[in-house]
Amino acid sequence: MAARRAASSVLSRFLLTRPSPSPSPASAASPAGKSALLGAGGPLHRFSTAPAAAAATAEEPIQPAVEVKHTQLLINGNFVDAASGKTFPTLDPRTGEVIARVAEGDSEDIDRAVAAARRAFDEGPWPRMTAYERCRVLLRFADLIERHAEEIAALETWDNGKTLAQAAGAEVPMVARCIRYYAGWADKIHGLVVPGDGAHHVQVLHEPVGVAGQIIPWNFPLLMFAWKVGPALACGNTVVLKTAEQTPLSALYVANLLHEAGLPEGVLNVVSGFGPTAGAALCSHMGVDKLAFTGSTGTGQIVLELAARSNLKPVTLELGGKSPFVVMDDADVDQAVELAHQAVFFNQGQCCCAGSRTFVHERVYDEFVEKSKARALKRVVGDPFRNGVEQGPQIDGDQFNKILRYVQSGVDSGATLVTGGDRVGSRGFYIQPTVFADAKDDMKIAREEIFGPVQTILKFSGMEEVIRRANATHYGLAAGVFTRSLDAANTLSRALRAGTVWVNCYDVFDATIPFGGYKMSGVGREKGVYALRNYLQTKAVVTPIKDPAWL
Repeated sequence: MAARRAASSVLSRFLLTRPSPSPSPASAASPAGKSALLGAGGPLHRFSTAPAAAAATAEEPIQPAVEVKHTQLLINGNFVDAASGKTFPTLDPRTGEVIARVAEGDSEDIDRAVAAARRAFDEGPWPRMTAYERCRVLLRFADLIERHAEEIAALETWDNGKTLAQAAGAEVPMVARCIRYYAGWADKIHGLVVPGDGAHHVQVLHEPVGVAGQIIPWNFPLLMFAWKVGPALACGNTVVLKTAEQTPLSALYVANLLHEAGLPEGVLNVVSGFGPTAGAALCSHMGVDKLAFTGSTGTGQIVLELAARSNLKPVTLELGGKSPFVVMDDADVDQAVELAHQAVFFNQGQCCCAGSRTFVHERVYDEFVEKSKARALKRVVGDPFRNGVEQGPQIDGDQFNKILRYVQSGVDSGATLVTGGDRVGSRGFYIQPTVFADAKDDMKIAREEIFGPVQTILKFSGMEEVIRRANATHYGLAAGVFTRSLDAANTLSRALRAGTVWVNCYDVFDATIPFGGYKMSGVGREKGVYALRNYLQTKAVVTPIKDPAWL
């Protein structure tokens, strides 16, 4: 039990207990001129101020010790080819080379998957078995995740580019913890008996909603699988899940383990494919009773529109962010620098709640900027399978180019490029840890979600000012506060318009803590007891009572 409790906040401890690395002698300077990987958007000027501390990215990538076993669609308990017979490549972001070809699902496959999920819900055993038996299936699934942890972590790192230390040391344990958490809820979901004003027996039932359509992102494929599938299954629903086209492998692997744990056929169906085809078909499907989506705000708006235009199915959205990280003048600067660094650079900066707007009080601003530069220069970038590497490649060429265009925008708009700003090496999608100072609120790098290893440091002079500026955004997913003052912490945590405010910590993702956003960062909450509400219908049953002894 102690190990399970420890997994609840393992991510935050993993971030803060890793020692700061020493600069690597194998630093890789970037070649001059336009990158061959740059696509549309025009040439990018080179402006690196210093090479990032990099692992030897020129070395041959380590061959992962895992076999790709599942590349087909999972429909009605069987792995099958796409109806069209099409496949698409999933790439190794370290090299851009093909790992495997995966079945490319489209609308016809979504129809097959929804039909299987509907049969499993309307006729199958899953919603009809006891809640305790559903709990036992999920507990067996968590055990299997732990038994296959090394393979799962290696597959996630290979397909996504996050470090193996992160995948194995933090994320896989968190997946098992999340599944066990919702297994524990399965037999504790119950209704109420409420008094009426007359001679009636009134029951309030909490029923499974039916077929849940779920779309998960590429930055945390395993965790988002657990956050969505766990509560949906605990409540007795069936699921059609679409993976991100960039990272389909780990979801297919663990979905097979879930069936090995005893999940009946048709209860979980996994379709790999693209948003405009498979994703749109799932959102528009008249046989889907509920949608849950994690991804960009722009795509979330499309998801919501498609749901409304079809059968007005309810939608849970966990979307983008531009989260403020506020450092007050009483802060221990060294500690604040390290925490702010992890808040933005974690997962290659590809994190919806990244603390990417670093607001620093003017009294400690200059010191903070210099120490942030030094910390970024020490960050080790390289093959995520190598020991000691802190930052792997970005997910793909599109994201790589997008980030570098944002960096160019920061330079063009007059922000000071303190360090970084270029690629690392000549192979794969590696980017130097980048720090901007003297940024202004109206710059793109301070307004828009970059989703990469770019820290934007802004100066402020007082409490009211930083509250106003931190809240002046369309987003409201998360925020961080670093201060020794309880009064300042209380004032800021209540004033900041965000779904999560971390005080003197960041990225604490306990399974019990609800997660979601204000404003255009989403609708609803995931994790904790609040996620169960996404997958339950409330029904009132009213029956007359003849000659009641009491009311």
